[in-house]
Amino acid sequence: MELEGMWWKGQLAADIHQTLRYKELKLPSYKGQSPQLNLRRYFADLIAIVSNRFKLCPTARHLAVYLLDLFMDRYDISIQQLHIVALSCLLLASKFEDKEDRVPKLEQLNSLGCMTNMNLVLTKQNLLHMELLLLETFEWNLCLPTPAHFIEYYLSIAVHDTDLHDGWPMICLEKTKIYMAKYADYFLEVSLQDHMFLKYVPSLVAAASVAASRIILRLSPSWPMRLHRLTVYAWDILVPCIERLLIAHDNDVKEANKHKNQLSHTAAQCLFPPASPAPPQAHVQQHMPQYLQSQHHQLQFHHSAPQPQSCQQIVTAAHPSAFPLQTCASVIPASIQARGHIQTTASVSLAAVPIEVKPCIGVSYNRSYQVNGHYSCLTQCFDR
Repeated sequence: MELEGMWWKGQLAADIHQTLRYKELKLPSYKGQSPQLNLRRYFADLIAIVSNRFKLCPTARHLAVYLLDLFMDRYDISIQQLHIVALSCLLLASKFEDKEDRVPKLEQLNSLGCMTNMNLVLTKQNLLHMELLLLETFEWNLCLPTPAHFIEYYLSIAVHDTDLHDGWPMICLEKTKIYMAKYADYFLEVSLQDHMFLKYVPSLVAAASVAASRIILRLSPSWPMRLHRLTVYAWDILVPCIERLLIAHDNDVKEANKHKNQLSHTAAQCLFPPASPAPPQAHVQQHMPQYLQSQHHQLQFHHSAPQPQSCQQIVTAAHPSAFPLQTCASVIPASIQARGHIQTTASVSLAAVPIEVKPCIGVSYNRSYQVNGHYSCLTQCFDR
């Protein structure tokens, strides 16, 4: 289902959107019962990294992760087989959504670090067998809408010259649209990393990503009537999904700040070395499996996350059409990079799994996070 060109700007945009909304109502059910669910985050990141390496379109990446989720939900798969399944899902999705010259070749997949370090080799026979198994599982239907299929249509009217930034009219509309697109893409990638977002229909996740981006960028109203009419989603319906996205955003910012402080501390140690010559990292790696040492800082999918600033703006979104905003006059540097990691359990042998053991940016969902209360947005300022 490769949608050529900017379909969301064409005359058939409304019809295509309506067709996608109809198809999402018939998506297969997801129960989240995979025995390897704790490894899902790693393989979602693996698909994202490989898709970025081959410059695949976002719809191919999202479809690949969705196929992997559905397949893992129905089968008990070994860790080695999961690598083959994940890459097969990516191949099927790229053949369905992207251009032919971008589809990864067999030798390119075999040259990936995750394959060589696991001593795995894909052959045409086992790849065809896996693709056939996937197609039979999904009854030869790969026309499965994802949030990436809806986002461009919603972004087409996400920013308007009547919107206010910090309560003031916007001077640079095009710059605001650029920020909006970047944040919406970021929130879409956040939704890929947690299977809990699968309980929402894809169009709702896309709409919530736009709404969360407007909150972060301090645009008012948070959910204007034009977006309500286009998406057919009221603000109250979007709030639970928006809360999850904003919690993940906060965790990304905290992780980025922590990483930044560690880099600053490392730089200070380089300038003023301690008396003891043994670095702490070397001591840690002595107890790490050989594969984890070789894969350190590899297979990490980076997202553009907001840069924390010297002031905090408080968004009161109890009424989405108007809220007080505090103006930030400081100049903020470029956006930082936050990392995604996978959580593991004690039942998994880390020596056999190419993962980096670090805290997950995943959300603590038992925490009360009210969008209709006071949300402290950590976002960079830009000229109105």
